[in-house]
Amino acid sequence: MLKVLVIDESRGRAAAVCAGLAMAGHQVAAVLASARDLAEQVAAVRPDIILIETDAPSRDTLEHLAAMERDAPRPVIVFAKESDTATIREAIRAGVSAYVVDGLEPSRLKPVIDVAIARFEEHQALKTELAEATKKLSDRKRVDKAKGILMKSRGLDEDAAYVALRRLAMDRGKSIAAVAQDVIDMAKLLL
Repeated sequence: MLKVLVIDESRGRAAAVCAGLAMAGHQVAAVLASARDLAEQVAAVRPDIILIETDAPSRDTLEHLAAMERDAPRPVIVFAKESDTATIREAIRAGVSAYVVDGLEPSRLKPVIDVAIARFEEHQALKTELAEATKKLSDRKRVDKAKGILMKSRGLDEDAAYVALRRLAMDRGKSIAAVAQDVIDMAKLLL
């Protein structure tokens, strides 16, 4: 059973969404009329997924979703009547996992939720992979810069500079990237 945060400016429509979620076996954690206090509500309610039904997502809604995506990412589904390509692209950039045009059909709710969760998990895995690759590249640049400093200041060749960094890392119980940063910082102080 998923905890769902529902956002809908229409009370009548929100009631129908909540009924559809209950029939699909999900728990409605809260119902909001707008995304204005989204970050606070997500922190308080801790929903598994966010479902928004609207005619078209407003600029404010998309900004709140983008902020939430940075701080507390969750799968987000938007059911909208607006099928404008630019709006859909903006919604996806803001972190929307599924954008469904032509409103909410209770029979489509479960598969749409399943797709949104799968897409969200894939997106999160890609973000993690990108962050790891970026860190590795940054570490590599740091090690190369530290090797250059050692090569210039001590007259070492590249292999000897790397061995010196590696030995220092083992002696200090630090990663080679951390030791490389120490060498860079010390070189800045001495120059």
